[in-house]
Amino acid sequence: MGTTTAMTNRAAAYPSGRILFVHAHPDDETLITGGTIAKYVREGADVMVVTCTLGEEGEVIGDEFALLTSDQADQLGGYRVLELSRACSALAGTDGVGTLTHQFLGGAGRWRDSGMAGTPAAQNPRAFVNADMMVAASELAAIICDFQPDVVTTYDPNGTYGHPDHIRAHAVTHAAVELAASGHMDHVWDVPLLYWSVIGEETHRQALDSVGEVPRDWLRDTSGGLGLFPDHRITTRIDIRPYFRQKVEAFRAHATQVTVSDDGASFALSNKIAQPILGEEHFVLARTSPHATADGAPTSELLVRKA
Repeated sequence: MGTTTAMTNRAAAYPSGRILFVHAHPDDETLITGGTIAKYVREGADVMVVTCTLGEEGEVIGDEFALLTSDQADQLGGYRVLELSRACSALAGTDGVGTLTHQFLGGAGRWRDSGMAGTPAAQNPRAFVNADMMVAASELAAIICDFQPDVVTTYDPNGTYGHPDHIRAHAVTHAAVELAASGHMDHVWDVPLLYWSVIGEETHRQALDSVGEVPRDWLRDTSGGLGLFPDHRITTRIDIRPYFRQKVEAFRAHATQVTVSDDGASFALSNKIAQPILGEEHFVLARTSPHATADGAPTSELLVRKA
């Protein structure tokens, strides 16, 4: 099917294109792609973040949030909706000429955080890891067909660090991209470029070595508990230094999950392992559409600028 008039007008209004980020939980959008989101909003792109769960099973930092957890009042998911809203506001900034919108896949609370592999949370019928693949992929494909992104990003097959919801998000995104182009939806959209968001191993190590003083109770570890990716396989490096302040502000919005060092150079999750806040974000080109432009995928941009 051809592009509708409404979509054609919107495409003209956003000459830098449209990009869709698919994430598993609130805070993932900031941890892995926050600077890239801020960059493209600032440069005029139409950006959307889709989050697959509310992050109900997350651990929390500090006693003030202790009663929110799933084994207490089970109110963490609702609180993280607020944190996500604040983080998106930080990433959108006040001087961007593009837009940033957010949706929960299937609506807020449709699928529940699965917790880590092997935990009781994964047995919950509503857990995202147990979602019917076709149902979840159809929900995302409908978003893709409506939004018509030039670029879609999700995780690598290992889900960055092996979290079941990240792995599921990877599979659902790939299935949705194929479904959106198949002709089986009400509309058709063949996504030109599909990327995996990753963290480069050598880049991370060098940045960690340069991190200065961190809180006394933080630990130092070469991986930070993350599944790091071989640098030589990275196809795109986004310089986010101009948007570093926005990313740090978004980190701080996720107060139940993240602590940022006083100097804003590093952060830690509930495991208290110090991790650098990198000045660049990394992506691997996973798929190109046969209809993608001949320009291909540039090494320092996700979107090819339109004239």
